[in-house]
Amino acid sequence: MEQTPPDPERPLQPAPLEPLGGPGAVLEAAVGEETQGTREDSSGVETMTGNNFWLKKIEISVSEAEKRTGRNAMNMQETYTAYLIETRSVGHADGQSVLTDSLWRRYSEFELLRNYLLVYYPHIVVPPLPEKRAEFVWHKLSADNMDPDFVERRRIGLENFLLRVASHPVLCRDKIFYLFLTQEGNWKETVNETGFQLKADSRLKALNATFRVKNPDKRFTELKHYSDELQSVISHLLRVRARVADRLYGVYKVHGNYGRVFSEWSAIEKEMGDGLQSAGHHMDVYASSIDDILEDEEHYADQLKEYLFYAEALRAVCRKHELMQYDLETAAQDLASKKQQCEELATGTVRTFSLKGMTTKLFGQEAPEQREARVKVLEEQIGEGEQQLKSKNLESREFVKNAWADIERFKEQKNRDLKEALISYAVMQISMCKKHFGGRSRQVSVSLKPVWSVWEFKFGPMLRSALARCNPGK
Repeated sequence: MEQTPPDPERPLQPAPLEPLGGPGAVLEAAVGEETQGTREDSSGVETMTGNNFWLKKIEISVSEAEKRTGRNAMNMQETYTAYLIETRSVGHADGQSVLTDSLWRRYSEFELLRNYLLVYYPHIVVPPLPEKRAEFVWHKLSADNMDPDFVERRRIGLENFLLRVASHPVLCRDKIFYLFLTQEGNWKETVNETGFQLKADSRLKALNATFRVKNPDKRFTELKHYSDELQSVISHLLRVRARVADRLYGVYKVHGNYGRVFSEWSAIEKEMGDGLQSAGHHMDVYASSIDDILEDEEHYADQLKEYLFYAEALRAVCRKHELMQYDLETAAQDLASKKQQCEELATGTVRTFSLKGMTTKLFGQEAPEQREARVKVLEEQIGEGEQQLKSKNLESREFVKNAWADIERFKEQKNRDLKEALISYAVMQISMCKKHFGGRSRQVSVSLKPVWSVWEFKFGPMLRSALARCNPGK
């Protein structure tokens, strides 16, 4: 039996979480029980209250990345990276976590999930995915998306994306997200059957609404301006950080030359050879320490990149509101035009410079029966237009209410995350300075102490005598 294709005019309704039978029975039972409780306590899936039950009932992790080779849609061989997603139930009496589901997903499947969430939940600031290709790289980092270090950072970013969605009070209840974690086969077909792609707003339509909307909401205009500035500031910060990392890496690595020189020097000295050898060793350690330092810094850079991409998620909410506002204004304008036409037909007064006025002058007045029939049709269209305008008004108010509730939630999350990340970065820098400019310099000083003693014994009197001759008054 053929399935009926999705109706593009049917309003989208997010599928609530309905646990299915299968290998993850423990997880499904826990999630289903909690979901039922949230349905009874709330009026719909779009309420912003409720507990983030996912992270209390299960653990979600992207534990592994694997390089694979396969055929794409064009039947051409390609190399890609697959990521292992594991979910563990933690609601057991013994306190032990039990593996319930594990499956492999490609990055493109994560993209498909996020695109679905963007369409079904336009009022939500949907968490962003990590970068598909490396951005803001410096010379030690590879721009290759198959580079092991980049793949590892993207694995962490994909895990963070899943945790963001699972902790969201609305997104965590979506059935497609649940199936993404538990159903490996035919998941793409299940997503496509929802018809979300038919509902996706075109870029041209969104651009048209941006320039033609007459009464934009000031709050969304300011939010859009803020998202642009946020993206600009973080981009500039990341570019500066990449340049600093380049220079810092070079400075540290140059110190490796000291190690080589001290080692060579130690070979020709007897009394201070050990000190020179030890100093060379500490210089080598100092030069190699920059690798770990910049690796830790890259972790904080990835946290900033997440909010760089969050700026686009904010703009997506603003664009959706602009589209709704444009549709609302268009419906109101169309209704006003029909009312004016009906009034002109009923009173017999026609604007001289309108198309109707010119037609009347050329071909004469319409018969009364024709006029009455047109008035009746217009009255029906006016009634439908009023209902449509009322519906769009309600939809717009509901969108604004839900969008601002989620934006406030996002602001709290952003302030908390960025404050924590910047404080941790500052603590890391202080610790690095204490370690490398305090402890390491003391170690080098101790190592070279015998060297200075020999130099003082051999050359000290001669240097002091030379300085006395140069400065006879001191």
